[in-house]
Amino acid sequence: MPQWVEGKIAENIHWTSNLFTLKIDAEVDEFTAGQFTSVALDIGGERIARPYSFLNPPDQRPLEFFFYTAIDGKLSNALVQLKVGDSVWIKKQATGFFVLNEIPPCKDIWMLGTGTGIAPYLSILNTPHIWERFEKIVLIHAVRTQADLRYQELITHLKSKFQDRFFFQAFVSRENIEGTFHGRIPATLKEKSLEKELGLDLTIENSHIMLCGNPDMVNDSVEILKSRGFSKHRRRKPGHITVENYW
Repeated sequence: MPQWVEGKIAENIHWTSNLFTLKIDAEVDEFTAGQFTSVALDIGGERIARPYSFLNPPDQRPLEFFFYTAIDGKLSNALVQLKVGDSVWIKKQATGFFVLNEIPPCKDIWMLGTGTGIAPYLSILNTPHIWERFEKIVLIHAVRTQADLRYQELITHLKSKFQDRFFFQAFVSRENIEGTFHGRIPATLKEKSLEKELGLDLTIENSHIMLCGNPDMVNDSVEILKSRGFSKHRRRKPGHITVENYW
C-alpha cells in the first residue's frame, strides 16, 4: 500500500480568489518531472485525498503544487486555508506516465494545458532533459481571465534563455486581451490559426502533442488531431498524442 508522509506548509500563495500555490516540505521518494502524487487532509475523521502533479522539478525543494478551489471541493477549500507550519499528508511515491521518457522520437514537443493543468509542464520545462532532446518546445496555457495566467516570470525567463526554441501562447476565454487568443484551443487546431500565429507547423513527421487539463479541451483536441492524421500514443503502438486525465 502507498505510504503517507506528513508534510509542513512552507508557503501558501493566493494568486486569485480561486487559484493558489502550496509549497510543502516533505520527504517523498524521487519522482520524474510530469508525475503526480496525492495530497490529503483529515477532515471530519476521514482522510480526503486528490491527485496533483508536481510543479517543481525533481531536484527542487520545497515541493510545489498548483490548486484551483472548486465550489464543491471539500479538500481544495480546506487546503487554501492552510498556514505556514500546518500539516498536510502526501503520498511518498509518485506515479504517472505523463513524462518525457514515454514520448517517442520527434523534433518538436507541443504542451497544451488549461488552468492548473500547466503544472506538470512547468516541472518538465525546469529540467535539462527537454532542452537536450527537442528542437522546438511549445507551451500553450488556456485560462478564463488574464489574472489566471500565473508563472509568467518563469515563462519569460525560459523565452529569454532559449530564444527561438521556445514558444508560448496564452488563451483567455472570458476577456479580450491583446496578445492572447480569445476562445478555445480545439478551434485553433482545426483552423490551424495557432500554428500560423506561432510560425510553426504541427506535423505527423516532426511533432508530438501533450494534452492536460479540462476534459472537454482534451477530448475535443484529440478528435480534431485525429482528423488531421495524428494518433494517440501507446507503448505497443507509438503515436503523436499523449494525454493526462487531470480531473
